[in-house]
Amino acid sequence: MILAAGRGERMRPLTDVTPKPLLDVQGKALMQWPMEALASGGFTELVVNTAWLGEQIPERFGERYQDSTLAYSHEGRDFGGALETAGGIVRALPLLGDMFWVVAGDVFAPDFVFTQGSVDRFAASGRLAHLWLVPNPAHNPKGDFGIRSDGTALSDAAQKYTFSTIALYRAELFAPPYCAIPPGNVQGVKAALAPLLRTAMDAGRVSAGMYRGQWADVGTPDRLRELNRSR
Repeated sequence: MILAAGRGERMRPLTDVTPKPLLDVQGKALMQWPMEALASGGFTELVVNTAWLGEQIPERFGERYQDSTLAYSHEGRDFGGALETAGGIVRALPLLGDMFWVVAGDVFAPDFVFTQGSVDRFAASGRLAHLWLVPNPAHNPKGDFGIRSDGTALSDAAQKYTFSTIALYRAELFAPPYCAIPPGNVQGVKAALAPLLRTAMDAGRVSAGMYRGQWADVGTPDRLRELNRSR
């Protein structure tokens, strides 16, 4: 699943006319980078959620992009706006399998490799989620989550790292006792992801690893300009 529903307030005025995942980074729409990386790993059935200026995304990619098929969860059309991360994932669950990748369409991680081996290890682990964390950027110096020596993710730790947005999930995480929203989120409930993850972490059901390749949360026009200058 590619998360592509956000408003991108901090990117204005660029996002007044273009959804953030379609902004150009080094010659491609930002969301094309994870789309192409997923396809390179053999993951070609993609789900994209949309909201702000969401009609532009299917207009750009249609239902097929290169070797990938695309299905859409139109939160803006159906509910008038984005449902936040957990709300959007629950809305899209009928389009997803029991295990699935999720990555934000506004994060630049060109060195990340999506592999079947990662999926197989996750499947064997019995965990509800596996997160990839990155060294803390200047705009998030305190980080988000920690990692125990055995790879268990921690909601609190002396050393915390930033969540890259790249993760593997089981659908079970988006059901009770972790999430109270009914499958399909037909009421359009807005819900953040972090509380679900922290509850599952406290139960020892989440693992994490480090990704140390190039990574950027393309959150401001200055960060976008810097990425395009560094090409």
